[in-house]
Parts: sequence; structure tokens; C-alpha cells
Amino acid sequence: MKLILKAKQKVSLGRAILTDHAKEKDGLYQYKKYIREAGLKADQGLLMAVDVLLDNKERKGEVWYENELYKIDKRLRADFVTAHQILGKSMGLDKTQSAKIAKLGMETAEKIIGWVENRLTNQTR
Repeated sequence: MKLILKAKQKVSLGRAILTDHAKEKDGLYQYKKYIREAGLKADQGLLMAVDVLLDNKERKGEVWYENELYKIDKRLRADFVTAHQILGKSMGLDKTQSAKIAKLGMETAEKIIGWVENRLTNQTR
């Protein structure tokens, strides 16, 4: 559960970077450097939580994650694809400035981390 807490902290840090440094104005973030940093930090948290769920010790390819998550829960897989696409690619690589897109990515990552936490908590009972 220590890694789940760390995953949550990474997503929270991503949100804080957006709020404190990327400077939203009229639904757009102004500073691409911070959009990238926030997206990649939150994506790290997302992947960390999924790695805990899958008992994965090393970073694998995107297709591997999708296949493994599909075996567990189709909705989880779909949410993972959405969050990873937004955080890692749209924000991290393309530096999209849309606050709506960033919000969706962060919320979806938090939803997945919460799902993983609940699943792990219920398994240990």
C-alpha cells in the first residue's frame, strides 16, 4: 500500500504543478514546460499503481498493460488507455494546453488508483 500512496502523491504533484506553474487562463494552460512535467509525473503515478496491481517489477510496453488489464476488467483497461493517452502522450509529449483534457486525465488516473487500492484492500481481508 506504500506504493499506492506514492502513486497518489505523484498525481497530486501533477495537479499542483498545473495549478501553481502552468497558469490556466480561459481554459488553456499557458506554460508548456509545466504541462509536460505535470502529465509525465501523473503518468508515473498511474503506471506505478497498475504495476502494483499486476505485480509487475519492470516497465513493459503499452500493449502488455492493456492486455493484462483487459483480463481483469474491461472498463479498467479502457480507463487506463484514456488516462495514459492523455497524461503520457497528449500532455507529456504533445503538451496540449486544454485544461479540460488535463482534468480528464488526472481524474481518470485518480479513479484507477482508487480502484486498485480498493481491490488490493479487499484481497488482503
